[in-house]
Amino acid sequence: MTDIFDERRKGLEGEYFRRKDKETLTRLREAMREEAQARGEDKATMKCPRCTGKLNEETHDEVSIDRCDTCGGVWLDAGELEQLSGKEKSAGGWSKILWPGRTSE
Repeated sequence: MTDIFDERRKGLEGEYFRRKDKETLTRLREAMREEAQARGEDKATMKCPRCTGKLNEETHDEVSIDRCDTCGGVWLDAGELEQLSGKEKSAGGWSKILWPGRTSE
């Protein structure tokens, strides 16, 4: 019986930290936007870790991802992979993120 409670506690801890990570990332993104506005830029720009192209924020199934406008790379923040994998069965699944112009057959 104790094992069930231990597993439940671990699950709740995991959910708590995922939620805190998401809140922290949201605050950091907002701070970046405010700094960019203070510098006179319309939006904070992040650079692609692969090719240093501009990363554009896109939302898929209520999850924000970053896509490079140069190499097309898709970058996820902490916890976003878990969120997307939980919604994998939704229309299009991973294919609509990785290949946005394709239609499923």
